[in-house]
Amino acid sequence: MNLQEFIQLALAEDVGDGDHTSLSTIPADAQKRARLLVKEAGILAGVDVALAIFAEVDPALQVDVLLTDGAAINPGDVVLIVSGNAQSILKAERLVLNCMQRMSGIATHTRQMVDLLEGTRAQLLDTRKTTPNFRICEKMATKIGGAINHRFGLFDMILIKDNHVDYAGGIEAAIRKANTYLNETGRSLRIEVETRNRAEVEEVLRIGQSEGTKVDIILLDNFKPDGVRDMVRLINGRFITEASGGIDETTLRAYAETGVDYISSGALTHRVRSLDLSLKAY
Repeated sequence: MNLQEFIQLALAEDVGDGDHTSLSTIPADAQKRARLLVKEAGILAGVDVALAIFAEVDPALQVDVLLTDGAAINPGDVVLIVSGNAQSILKAERLVLNCMQRMSGIATHTRQMVDLLEGTRAQLLDTRKTTPNFRICEKMATKIGGAINHRFGLFDMILIKDNHVDYAGGIEAAIRKANTYLNETGRSLRIEVETRNRAEVEEVLRIGQSEGTKVDIILLDNFKPDGVRDMVRLINGRFITEASGGIDETTLRAYAETGVDYISSGALTHRVRSLDLSLKAY
């Protein structure tokens, strides 16, 4: 799904066969304007999405952008001014706010997490723990907040997790099958393998360095920080390393100081509160 497809589906969900409140109370030719106001401090996200929504609803709407994605915002700030057909402004209002409020909440939380990594080599990754059909916007928000988009979906890399290992008959079988699949299909995808203990890490090290079998990233899942540090030393730069599993703002710094390359956190998208914004006529 691309952004335009998302917007079209979201408008269809909200508008149905018509915005009957506006149709019944506002003259069809009324020309008005509104300001998007900030009511809570944070990091702004979703301006580009808002512009796409206004354009989809009514290409004739004029939008004057005063603050852009990634800006630090405070109560009273004006993000943008939209002017044009009043019915069109009201039709777009709720979708614009729903997207921008949630995206700004995600960007704000992400920026706070990224700041905790300062002075370490670790970089923050987002995950697939997103709202169905809203992933495109949530991934935009984490990137605006300073995280790296890990993978957008199941299609853009091979990530062999615990269930894959168990179903495939073990780590070695899963890795070899993944490599065979890439060779047979002609695809060029990175392979990441989730490990749950030292024995599994050692197995990946053995298999991933054998001729004709590649592994790009070793994922250290649900290790304590001391365990991650030990595994990073064991891996010794032979593979990219990632830590995951219940990592949030209370534990992030401890994991970052282990020397791991990446830290992924589902909390970026599934444990956030929307930022308070409003669209007001004036």
